[in-house]
Amino acid sequence: MKPNFEEMTNDELKAYALQHRSDEDIEALRLLFSRRKANSQTTVFAPPKTPQEEQEQFELFKRLIEEKEGKKEG
Repeated sequence: MKPNFEEMTNDELKAYALQHRSDEDIEALRLLFSRRKANSQTTVFAPPKTPQEEQEQFELFKRLIEEKEGKKEG
């Protein structure tokens, strides 16, 4: 019996999707993506072409994560 995804919180849907990665049923992921806010910010990165670009992207990822975590605390 499938759980009722509509009643799950986003955190519960994420946890379910992670626990059932090998399942072919992706209904939980579809619902989670449909709940995404239209005004949420999307950042797209091109694959790095050199080790230097890879390191620069890694540093940028770290900074972006730190900024988001700082917003959650504040």
